[in-house]
Amino acid sequence: MKVVQREDRERLERAGLLAPDAAFSDSAQRAAGRADDALRTDYQRDRDKIIHSKAFRRLSHKTQVFLAAEGDHFRTRLTHTLEVAQIARTVARALSLNEDLTEAIALGHDLGHTPFGHAGERALAACLARYRGVDPGSVEGKALYRHNVQSLRVVDVIEREGRGLGLTDEVRDGILHHTGSERPRTMEGRIVAIADRIAYVNHDIDDAIRSGLLTESSLPAGPRGALGADHSARIEALVTDLVRHSARAGDVALSEGMGRALSDLRAFMFRSVYLSAPVVREQRKAIHLVSELFDHFLAHPADVPAEYRAISEGDDARAVTDFVAGMTDRYARTVYEDLFVPRPWR
Repeated sequence: MKVVQREDRERLERAGLLAPDAAFSDSAQRAAGRADDALRTDYQRDRDKIIHSKAFRRLSHKTQVFLAAEGDHFRTRLTHTLEVAQIARTVARALSLNEDLTEAIALGHDLGHTPFGHAGERALAACLARYRGVDPGSVEGKALYRHNVQSLRVVDVIEREGRGLGLTDEVRDGILHHTGSERPRTMEGRIVAIADRIAYVNHDIDDAIRSGLLTESSLPAGPRGALGADHSARIEALVTDLVRHSARAGDVALSEGMGRALSDLRAFMFRSVYLSAPVVREQRKAIHLVSELFDHFLAHPADVPAEYRAISEGDDARAVTDFVAGMTDRYARTVYEDLFVPRPWR
């Protein structure tokens, strides 16, 4: 058998393995300079660093949508991340773009998510707004905590006791801009941004059907007609359209019709699931829990683990935010119960 060295892989990429508008591994930019690795390119190393990080492991116990779901088959933040990576790699391979870069961005894009999904994110933003004297309902207030910004902080600063993972600029850019108004600068990052939406809209439908909130027949007729009548058909239709339209357009994008169908499904999910009474009821509890933890640790900063205080540069709110944001759902509940729920004497 032949060993494919790092230099062999990089030569193959330049020799036609990848499309001209792909991100080539031998051009990867890293603040600390290129890494010396005999077998792996810089993007492969980044992917491996993310998989071995503590933040990645914690994703398995962070909620996607259903906060108190009973059953083993509801998505977590980790399974969401893996589904995004699978979709994104399929698209990258079909377009002859860099799969290693695509996978690294996909695996790292949600490392900054709070416990209890977007409810925890809103809670932390509101806590920071109150602390800084900003209206929590304002655009400025809501922007005080963004999971994509925190994901970048996780890989840049928090991991490895404040040393960060030292990722390439291309991976960092893709993580930061997988959501928001600014597009990633690489084609691979743009794939992840769209794959993220394809994944969460469709697997949230699947989970909502499993929970009894929806049935397949309750989905709007327009998107069902355009995308298909079940989960597998919808994913296949969207991925195929993304590949074919991107190849024609010279940029990563869904066709107008498919993009509209996905947006219509997302709007339907907000109306019927994300803002439904059972989901909102649990989210209120989560927001209360996260807010209480934030306020407690801000009042008692010495109770925040030393590793977070060491990287906060004297900013107690920063240390508390990093600590609470990194909690899993079950750890946040355990800490809350220890602090606020009376226990019987034994």
